[in-house]
Order: sequence, then C-alpha cells, then structure tokens
Amino acid sequence: MKNKHYFRHLLVMFSMLLGLNALAAPPINTLKNSFFATTTDTAINGYDSVAYFTNNAPVKGSDSLVWEWKGAKWKFSTAANLELFKANPDKYAPQYGGYCAYGVAKDNLVKVDPEQFTILDGKLYLNYDASVQKEWAKDRAGFIKQADAKFQSLLAK
Repeated sequence: MKNKHYFRHLLVMFSMLLGLNALAAPPINTLKNSFFATTTDTAINGYDSVAYFTNNAPVKGSDSLVWEWKGAKWKFSTAANLELFKANPDKYAPQYGGYCAYGVAKDNLVKVDPEQFTILDGKLYLNYDASVQKEWAKDRAGFIKQADAKFQSLLAK
C-alpha cells in the first residue's frame, strides 16, 4: 500500500507539472517534509493533530496510537488525543487536508512543515515553511477565502 501511495503522488506531481488532469490528488496530504516531497501513508508527517489544540504545540505521534481516516494514518501522542480525534475528526484535522494553506490559496497542493501552524477560529492551518507562514500571516483571512474557494477543484486536478 505504501508503494501505491508513493506512485500515486508521483503521478499527481508529474501531472501537475505537465498541466494534466488525469489523476485526482489524495484528500489528505501524506507528502513527507523532505527535499523531494516523497509520500508516506501518514498524515502531518506523524504529528498529533489534536495536540495542536490541547498543547498549542506540534507533538510527534506514537506508532502505537494510530487511526486510519480518509485513506491516511493519523498518529497521536496520547490515548486521550486518539479518542478525541475519533469522536470528531473534522474538528481536529487540519484544513485543506493538511496541505499548505498558503499553497492552496496560490493553486498548489504542497507539503508542510508540521512546526509551522496556526489555529484560527478553532481551525488548524499548516504551512510549507517559516517564510511561507510569514507571508500567509500577512492576510490570513484573504488567503483562507481564496483557499476555501479553490481546494476542492485542486483535489480534482
């Protein structure tokens, strides 16, 4: 299954480069935060999405606390966080499937650095890196409006 995700992301990225619409992007970002943006089967590079809310900090999840949702594995640092996510995943999952919020506003589905996050109006937003997060912070409301309008169509590309 890991190879399936890897090759699918490779084809999606290749399609995007060529401007082809043959493959839809996965609804959950499983791109690794690496130079080549290879894929895994895990959301947010294994970080605990609930911890952003409960700790106001990025916290690595555990390999022993995993739940699958929307085709990706989600890892958690505590059993309590796992249960909170299971009870209401939409509340704790990052916006735009965990793709970079600024990237989505600018028509791109790209990896994120789990350390670069913002919680705004009870929603988690992730960014590509610190410099992108600074740019995104200049007009969060405007970029959110743009990204909200574009995300579903970007997934279909």
